[in-house]
Amino acid sequence: MERVAFLIEPEGLRLGALLNPETLVMRRTAGVRPRRALGVPLTGAGLTDDPLLFTGGGTTELTLELLFDVTLAGSSVTSEDVRDLTRPLWQLAENAHAEEGYGRPSFLRVVWGKVLNMPCVVAAVAERLEHFTDSGAPRRSWLSLRLLRVEEDVAQQMEAPRVPEGGVDAEQVAASLPPEAFDTQSVLSGGPEPGSGQRLDEIAWERYRDPSMWRLIASINGVDDPMHLDTGTVLRLPPASALRGTP
Repeated sequence: MERVAFLIEPEGLRLGALLNPETLVMRRTAGVRPRRALGVPLTGAGLTDDPLLFTGGGTTELTLELLFDVTLAGSSVTSEDVRDLTRPLWQLAENAHAEEGYGRPSFLRVVWGKVLNMPCVVAAVAERLEHFTDSGAPRRSWLSLRLLRVEEDVAQQMEAPRVPEGGVDAEQVAASLPPEAFDTQSVLSGGPEPGSGQRLDEIAWERYRDPSMWRLIASINGVDDPMHLDTGTVLRLPPASALRGTP
């Protein structure tokens, strides 16, 4: 299966893991808490359980354990210090963006095969460093990421300009643009099984910051099976400005 990737929104950066995690822990906490009065739990005689207050919402939490090692092949960064590989993930926990006067961490979308495609923020990061060189540079890192899911519509507000409500008609887009206005992109990796290679929703996110636009790409290119693309398939992609209705 493809490596887990972190797509940083709205910058559009892609951070890939050096190796896939061996386990993925998902935890759901419902919007429930004990009732309180004057700052203390509300109880009563004869109660079997404390009264509960149902607040709605809740949190969905993901925990990933990742391994980075500069001695392993597959990294695009050549360094003696493994922190050069892990620093971008560590910095995702910094309050790099402002929202209503308060700093907040970056939104990111976790994409891993058909298992995950979820907008999140990094709630916590921890790193254990090993195998130090004579100069004190660590060569191996065990990185733990704790992620909290955010609402899809909240994440989309921070992405690139969106397609108008009501969607885009593929035939109208194709008829309104000359052939030279379309960009082309070749599918980098296909697979014998559906979903085992590059998918249209991934291409739609990279191109338009909207995975739902896979339907438009499929319609324009006559793709019958969006989960199974052959390697080298050339796709015609309209410019984002045409989808937003701007010149």
